[in-house]
Amino acid sequence: MSILGVNAVLVYFYSIAPRTQKTTASGTSFTEQLQKTGEAANTSKVDTYTEYLQSKYGNVRIQSVGKDQQSLDRIGKSMSGSDVVIAPNILEQMANDPEKARYYEQKIDDFFDAIPSLTASFATKGLVYEPGGVVVHEDGSVTYISGCSDSPERVREVNEINKAKREKEAAQRKENIERSQEAAAERKLDYSQENGHIFV
Repeated sequence: MSILGVNAVLVYFYSIAPRTQKTTASGTSFTEQLQKTGEAANTSKVDTYTEYLQSKYGNVRIQSVGKDQQSLDRIGKSMSGSDVVIAPNILEQMANDPEKARYYEQKIDDFFDAIPSLTASFATKGLVYEPGGVVVHEDGSVTYISGCSDSPERVREVNEINKAKREKEAAQRKENIERSQEAAAERKLDYSQENGHIFV
């Protein structure tokens, strides 16, 4: 296992360390010992913590995303359902403050934990729940990105309804054309009979 892999594991314990503030034989706390280990490995806390987040969530991007609809739409289109996007300043806070790390990780976990129940809830309405991911903005606010679409059965049903409607409209148009042609032929015949003309 590489030293970075070791640090990822150490960061995990660092994030839960306040719950286990035990003191080692040398008199330093477990948290302090982990911080020294990360510093000794020549990697920054942010890099180590980022690696930990990637091992926990998968697709983690460090990027500032605006809260306006256009920015959220743009980032949402690039998400695959398990994305986490964190503003650089918040990532730094998380890497250096276990309380902040715990707070934001809980927000992220809440999104992923809700996916099964939301999927089931949308399914009862004939919809397919489509999770995108979580965005943690520069100001510390969190946006969950998701959507829904019709189920394949509903899409098929709507397509069949629309096809039947188009076929009915086409048949109606054809019938209207035939009636118009018959009416024109009758008028032509009536005109010729009234005026004594014979059209062949």
